[in-house]
Amino acid sequence: MSRDQADIIEGRNEIIEAFRAGRTIDRIIMLDGSNDGPLQAVKERARKKSIRIDYVPRKRLDEISPTGRHQGVIAYAAAYHYSTVEDILERAQRKGEDPFIILLDNIEDPHNLGAIIRTANAAGAHGVIIPKNRAVGLTSTVVRCSSGAVNYTPVAKVANLARTIEDLKKKGLWFVCADMSGDDLHSQKLTGPIGLVIGSEGSGVGQLVKSKCDFLSAIPMMGEIDSLNSSVAAGVMAYEILRQRRLDK
Repeated sequence: MSRDQADIIEGRNEIIEAFRAGRTIDRIIMLDGSNDGPLQAVKERARKKSIRIDYVPRKRLDEISPTGRHQGVIAYAAAYHYSTVEDILERAQRKGEDPFIILLDNIEDPHNLGAIIRTANAAGAHGVIIPKNRAVGLTSTVVRCSSGAVNYTPVAKVANLARTIEDLKKKGLWFVCADMSGDDLHSQKLTGPIGLVIGSEGSGVGQLVKSKCDFLSAIPMMGEIDSLNSSVAAGVMAYEILRQRRLDK
């Protein structure tokens, strides 16, 4: 997973201070097998906040560390604050619109995430939801590639994307998943309270998340290439949803 050095916090004390200052930590890389007291303090704080911890050999920490002074632990901090799913729903309510949310599974490229957030804003989506694991967070590259859209379009991070879909269904949303095995998106009705689920170009949407969606939707492909970059696919589908919502008024 690509990371930005500007988002790296190195050292036990520095990470503890980041927690105390209220910074959002996306992930922690820790020396495998260490029983060092300060490292245990970092571990305990991470567990309380359900932050993912990856245990690696010292060689891997040395490779990641920009300075070599990692003291057995490195944290990746978000470059921007996260919102909540409730914030996204409230945004739709304030606008008097049916919720339109883009949910992302397995998106690890920060350029793609930034571009999707930018598209979400331009297409009128009320927010973006990403999972805690197997996904890039709000790094400085993501913020930059969003061209300022993170200031207007809330991004929520959830522990379980499939469960979030179930919860949103109870609030009246239905879900369409971008998948090449689906029906032509132009033949489908994409209006009402909707969640658009997009996966990565390589692995796509995970089977569990896909199974929670109401149906699959495919983008017509006329050339020799049979797939699109995830941010391009998100743009095509988001604008078809926007087109239908405008016609449905």
